[in-house]
Amino acid sequence: MNNKPTITIAPNAKNPLTVNRLGYGTMRLTGEGIYGEPADRPGALELLKTAISSGINFLDTADYYGEDVTNRLIAEALYPYSNDLVICTKVGAARLPDKSWTLFDTPENLRTSIENNLRTLKQDQIQLVHFRVMPHTKTPFEKSMQAMYDMQDEGKILHVGISNVTPEQLQTAIALGDVATVENMYGHAQRTTLISEHGENRGGEEILNICEANNIPLIPYYSLFASMPKKDNRIAEIAAKYNATEAQINIAWLLHKSPLILPIPGTSSLQHFNENRKAGEIVLTAEDMEFLR
Repeated sequence: MNNKPTITIAPNAKNPLTVNRLGYGTMRLTGEGIYGEPADRPGALELLKTAISSGINFLDTADYYGEDVTNRLIAEALYPYSNDLVICTKVGAARLPDKSWTLFDTPENLRTSIENNLRTLKQDQIQLVHFRVMPHTKTPFEKSMQAMYDMQDEGKILHVGISNVTPEQLQTAIALGDVATVENMYGHAQRTTLISEHGENRGGEEILNICEANNIPLIPYYSLFASMPKKDNRIAEIAAKYNATEAQINIAWLLHKSPLILPIPGTSSLQHFNENRKAGEIVLTAEDMEFLR
């Protein structure tokens, strides 16, 4: 059984962070197209407060969610922050007025994003920042990562992580400095080699293997969004066994798959949030996990 209640980020670093093993991804709190204010702003603020009061102490955000919407919602709902709350943000992309996404990954861009996150989140130091690799970039990966480590040395960032990386990029980052976490697509239906729409191998199980070999937590994104359309009869059978939803079993499977996985299911619905949270209470047996293998 691997369903341990907590996980430690950067366990070998000077200032490790221990959080509960079910986090919350805030991306869905934005408006349509992950842009602009939410349709129900008071409801979004209440959901953030409910998440924290229910025991969630790891939030995933980015200044390009909205843009800047989730950061501002977090600050409005939760500042001053509790001592055990870890807010993880991402840099490497930006939004344009037409709601499109664009690269923002030069060292200068990354510094601008970090300063913006510090301002909107009302922090002097960001506890965990993922550099998200975007397709078709002309900025060398090593150059962007070095900029992240430079800002860590300056005290603007406590821990550096990476997102949407290939196995080769992950190994490169490990050689350059301490990698606290990896945020990649991973789920029950996303374990084989993942080839993105742009042709890059985003790893799947290979990324998890590297993380486990280096004691690096894996934070899966889109674990429900991409897994749920791929109906798996095995998931449905286990869901029926526990009188649970298929989404809940997907989350429970992640929690049992490896002690280094930190799921961050996101939603704008309080009902779905409560369902996701209760997935952490489902105890899958060794036989269940073998059946879902």
